[in-house]
Amino acid sequence: MAQTGNNGGNLGFEAELFKAADKLRGNMEPSDYKHVALGLIFLKYLSDAFEARHAQLLAEDAAAAEDRDEYLADDIFWVPREARWSHLQANARQSSIGTSIDDAMRAIEKDNPSLKGVLPKDYARPALNKVMLGELIDLISGIALNEGNDKSKDVLGRVYEYFLGQFAGAEGKRGGEFYTPRSVVRALVEMLEPYNGRVYDPCCGSGGMFVQSEKFVAEHGGRIGDIAIYGQESNYTTWRLCKMNLAVRGIDSDIQWNNEGSFHKDELRDLKADFILANPPFNISDWGGERLRDDVRWKFGPPPVGNANYAWLQHIFHHLAPRGFAGVVLANGSMSSQQSGEGDIRRAMIETGAVDCMVALPGQLFYSTQIPACLWILAKDRSNGLVKNTRLRDRRGEVLFIDARKMGTLVDRTRRELSDEEIGRIAAAYHAWRGEKEAGGYANVHGFCKSASLDEIRKHGHVLTPGRYVGAAAQANDGEPFEEKMRRLATLWREQQAEADKLDKAIEVNLKKLGF
Repeated sequence: MAQTGNNGGNLGFEAELFKAADKLRGNMEPSDYKHVALGLIFLKYLSDAFEARHAQLLAEDAAAAEDRDEYLADDIFWVPREARWSHLQANARQSSIGTSIDDAMRAIEKDNPSLKGVLPKDYARPALNKVMLGELIDLISGIALNEGNDKSKDVLGRVYEYFLGQFAGAEGKRGGEFYTPRSVVRALVEMLEPYNGRVYDPCCGSGGMFVQSEKFVAEHGGRIGDIAIYGQESNYTTWRLCKMNLAVRGIDSDIQWNNEGSFHKDELRDLKADFILANPPFNISDWGGERLRDDVRWKFGPPPVGNANYAWLQHIFHHLAPRGFAGVVLANGSMSSQQSGEGDIRRAMIETGAVDCMVALPGQLFYSTQIPACLWILAKDRSNGLVKNTRLRDRRGEVLFIDARKMGTLVDRTRRELSDEEIGRIAAAYHAWRGEKEAGGYANVHGFCKSASLDEIRKHGHVLTPGRYVGAAAQANDGEPFEEKMRRLATLWREQQAEADKLDKAIEVNLKKLGF
């Protein structure tokens, strides 16, 4: 979607805004600065939404403009006069601007209980440069200026999301703790198609899975209210980012925070979700598994205490509704590991039909790690299932393997992204395989996808690495006859051997001159 209006005419608006904002941070670390910038963007969103509705109500009935219920009915937060952006912008150059912002945040939390404890309130700290703060307010003031409420929400939501990604990149490994790259999230969303029902993420970070799910529904003509959002997050700071990220998108949600985490304090114990999308931390060794040996969630066997990968898979499967689907990002080792009973758990999951599809991803997709990753697609009922009110085919006794390791393009020195076309190809293969009518017929593609039988998987020792099943990609015919190619390559090899001999002799002469 191209950007229009006062902000520039192209998708690069967010990037230019981030560059300008980043110049202002001076010596501040990105991990600190992100809360400063994102908090102000969120405050701008609240104020824009309020001011737009306030103007409408003033035109209709002046008394209604001061009735908080009028805003609540439209899912708009009440913003007290001293917290409105116009007031902060007018005082942006005052030395007391940090205190004014903190007061604004406290006032908003006081009048909106759902935001209690969410907003940052340390703008008055001495270490925060107040000149930079004023300039940042001026910069953010230009976002969605004079746009309507819906347009402002869309633009500010996109800016917030873009800033999250850029801060994650700047923070590197720490950034990966709160942000899953957009192309990975989009691949999961396009495969699972969360059109309606309950969507859950047990380690939701800053909420990217939810944002992309809502986008998917909107882009395909559905109603945003058709999905209900549930999540858990153990990091309090990240939970606050998530709450703001969803609010700036106007997404209603039930996001629980507790510092014990989803394993030890499952706040949504009775939830059965239609779709679960998750990117748990890879290979966590200190998850406290020794205290949960007999947990009801371990349907396929107790996970090893030294690695939480199979605890996440089973926690997620436990929370699926009778016809639910789950997409989980895990380290590649999860597909083949045999340590501490992991191979036995994987075998049980395969034999009982929990695994629907496996996708091997290209390297360098993540900010936090260079460990290669994969997607586990789980399904509670593979006898048919239901997507978009359409019955799927019976897929018991089969697993789809997709090898996407050759996909993606480098967007900087260290990170790769999947293109929309590549994501579409992965999703289309999965949709055709599971029998969606609009997806057309499925066919194995050598080097890319293979529908493997349970017997074939048994022969491979229940290892789920796609490369074992799809084979090597067919080499393109370059038009050179075989005999000519062999003659050319043989000549080249002999030339290189002759050159190597010359170098060896030259090295020997030099060594003798040096007395060796």
